[in-house]
Amino acid sequence: MQNMPKIGRRQVVCGLAGLGFVRPALAQAESLVPGSDMDQSVTLQTALHSAAASGHLRLPAGRFRVSGIMFLGNMVVEGVPGATWLVGTGGAIGTISAQSDIVLRDIGFAGDAGDEPLLTVAAASRITLERCRFRDSPATALSLYQSSATIRDCDFAGHGDAAIHALDSSGLLISDNRISRCGNAGIRVWRSESGPDGTIVTGNRISGIDWRGGGNGQNGNGINVYMADEVIVADNHIRDCAFSAIRLNTTRNSQVSGNQCLNSGEVAIFSEFGFSGSVITANIVDGAACGISITNLDAGGHLAVCADNIVRNIFPRSEVNPDAMPIGIFAEAETAIGGNVIENVPGVGIAAGWGPYLRNVVVANNLVAASRIGIGVSLAQGAGAVTISGNRIDATEHDIVGMAWTDIIEPDLMSSADKYPHITFQ
Repeated sequence: MQNMPKIGRRQVVCGLAGLGFVRPALAQAESLVPGSDMDQSVTLQTALHSAAASGHLRLPAGRFRVSGIMFLGNMVVEGVPGATWLVGTGGAIGTISAQSDIVLRDIGFAGDAGDEPLLTVAAASRITLERCRFRDSPATALSLYQSSATIRDCDFAGHGDAAIHALDSSGLLISDNRISRCGNAGIRVWRSESGPDGTIVTGNRISGIDWRGGGNGQNGNGINVYMADEVIVADNHIRDCAFSAIRLNTTRNSQVSGNQCLNSGEVAIFSEFGFSGSVITANIVDGAACGISITNLDAGGHLAVCADNIVRNIFPRSEVNPDAMPIGIFAEAETAIGGNVIENVPGVGIAAGWGPYLRNVVVANNLVAASRIGIGVSLAQGAGAVTISGNRIDATEHDIVGMAWTDIIEPDLMSSADKYPHITFQ
């Protein structure tokens, strides 16, 4: 896999001053005409300005064709649950730009926004979206840029790119949302440069993530964290992703815990490239081309804990990445692999190192059952230290083997361990 490209700062931050809808009118939300084919952007924008003093606007039930709406700060805008829809007319439906303290509740966003997000939040703070619905956009549903926000109990389905794309955020909370049938990603938490982010992604249900944009891991992920540090991904239910359920790329101090990762087309949980400090605990992986991979010592990737996970039913091969190998858990550098239960792997249950990329790995107190090989350790020239202790293995072919890349060169590594000073059995 190649590293992900640098991300540009292309964001849709509309300059709305020239649209001419701020004018001395007294139209309220009741002036909106449900089901009309007319563009009602001016009517809605005027209603927002008229309601600014009270800080509250209630939208009626119905479908309203609008675009280019700017939501104002210090305001609650809410619709009728399940019945109020703002429908795009070929451009972005709305923007929250350089505003704060906005709540959007029980509003649906749908339709054709071209290559723009349905809703963009930029340079904004203390934004809350709750019980909103996003449907069938050709690009991204919700884009956030340099903002802090809470997105909870919202529903996203049928988007051409991603449900939620966040760039250079500061402490997002993305919780209890439902995301399905997206073309390239469920949730992206990215930064243009590595740095603290602090986003928490928890309690979401994500399914049916494709990889229409192609590539070898940039797309097809349920939750993708890129160059964003101090991110927590916890207690999500993620299934049927073309590549990974959860993918960490070049992150620091990330926590991945308590997630259900089902039927992933490549690696279910991936910590890759220049990561440092990944904690991967108490997850369930059931069905993947590789269960958990903690890799890329060649790019500085190191320092992880992989503990108390269940990994089972690994596929013989990946349909999206022919280079993927059937491994339960894989790690390369400064990683403790402990207390995991691994079952039904047609390759290696736990693999320590790849060629010379092995340094300070501990494999202790794991259970590997119904797998072809229990534990595989790299014996290639340049491989570093590994300690193996207290594991229970029930393998169909070999318990613990020494490997040079993909070749088994020591089918019974314990009996010949004295030949390899970098290996310690306890």
